[in-house]
Order: sequence, then structure tokens, then C-alpha cells
Amino acid sequence: MGVHPTAIVDGAAHVAESAEIGPYCIIGAGVTIGERTRLLAHVYIEGPTTIGDDNVIFPYAVLGVASPDLKYHGETAHTAIGHRNKIREYVTIHRGTGVGGGLTSVGDDNLFMANAHVAHDCSIGNHVIMANSATLGGHVTVEDWAIVGAFSGVHQFCRVGKHCIIGGYSVITRDVLPYSNTTTPRDARSFGPNKVGLERRGYSSETIQALHKAFRILTRANLNTAQAIERVRAELPGNREVEELINFIKRSERGVIK
Repeated sequence: MGVHPTAIVDGAAHVAESAEIGPYCIIGAGVTIGERTRLLAHVYIEGPTTIGDDNVIFPYAVLGVASPDLKYHGETAHTAIGHRNKIREYVTIHRGTGVGGGLTSVGDDNLFMANAHVAHDCSIGNHVIMANSATLGGHVTVEDWAIVGAFSGVHQFCRVGKHCIIGGYSVITRDVLPYSNTTTPRDARSFGPNKVGLERRGYSSETIQALHKAFRILTRANLNTAQAIERVRAELPGNREVEELINFIKRSERGVIK
């Protein structure tokens, strides 16, 4: 393996032969690093942490450290990071806590821009982008292909639905609907479907139009949520993405941003 002479790698760490550990990195006991993963310099990782293959971790990232949650008392908890992620400068990803399930997990092909923060017990899917200084509180779930804009904050226990985009400087205190375009500081609102993102990912114009109509009913028809769902199902039967949107709403515990 390529380990720079200034790096410190604990003897109880497991580092793949093809991985690269750059200058002044510190790798603690219980850390596993997969094939071809590159730590460029000054990266700090504590275990138990598992990092998959082909990741690139930039200087001053800190991964797997203990949560500042006052309910955490040193119990064993883990961090799991998948494959092909890009973790930029000063990103922090904290391990889980016993009361939160004991695991912070990150999937594959994600981009964490500089200063992004993933708190304890979060679950992040695949192809997610967290822009500069985006912050997730504890126990947040972010589904596939979501984008969290720069300097946005997501409150604890919120869910961020797949293929949505959260505009910069947003304050998210309720669940973000899948496929939605959601923005504005503090009083976050949904502005319909994430049309550009869905087009880029190959969704048909018919699906996007169905979602557009569903969002208009949910947000502008002056109906309560139960009434809006009933109308959406009546007017848009059989559409898979619309049904996913409805199921997301019905599972919400914090309410959704409309």
C-alpha cells in the first residue's frame, strides 16, 4: 500500500494494498479502508469505521469520530461509507449512537462539498450531493439523488426524499417531498417538481407532468393533506412516482413541506 512516512496507521486498522494514505493522515484502530481509496493528506479517521472502494477523501476531513450528542456515553457505534464517494475538505461525518441505532451510513457515488456535516445516526443513500456547509442533524434520512444546497440545515429526524433539490440557505424542519424543488430561508416551501433534475435523470415528460399536477393539488388546491391525497389518487391513478410521493407523505412523522 502507498502510505506516506508521515502518516500514522494503527496496527489494528485494515487498509487495502491498493489504497493510498497521504501525508499526515491518522487512521485509528478498527478502521477498514477498501481498494483504491485515496486519502490525500491530513485526514483523520476513528473506528469502528468501514470505507469501501474508490473513494477520494480530501484534506482535513474527519470521519467516524464520536457524536457530540449528550446522550452518547461511549458505547460502541459505527460509521459505514460505501464506494466511489468524494469527500471534500473539512467534511465531518460522526458515528452513530446507541439510542439511535448505532450506525451512520453513507451509500455510493455521493459528493460532500467543503465543510458539509453529517451528524450521528444519519442514513444517506446514493448519488446524493451535499453542497458547501450543508448540515444534517442527527437521525436524518437522505434518499437517492437528493441535493442539499449550500449552507442549508436539516433538522433532526427529518427525511429528504429522493430526486429533490433543497435550495441554498434553507432551514428544513419537516420532511422534504421526493421529486420536489424546495427552498427559501426559514419558512421553507415546495415549488413543485424538480423538473430539471428529473429530465437529466431520464424521467419522461408524462411522469414529470403527472408529478407537476400532483404538487399543484397538494400545495395549491386549498385542501387538507388527506383530501389532497384522495384527489391525487383519483386524478392520477397508476403512476408509480405519484404513488411513491403519496406513500412518503403518509409515512411522515414530522409533517411535510408544502
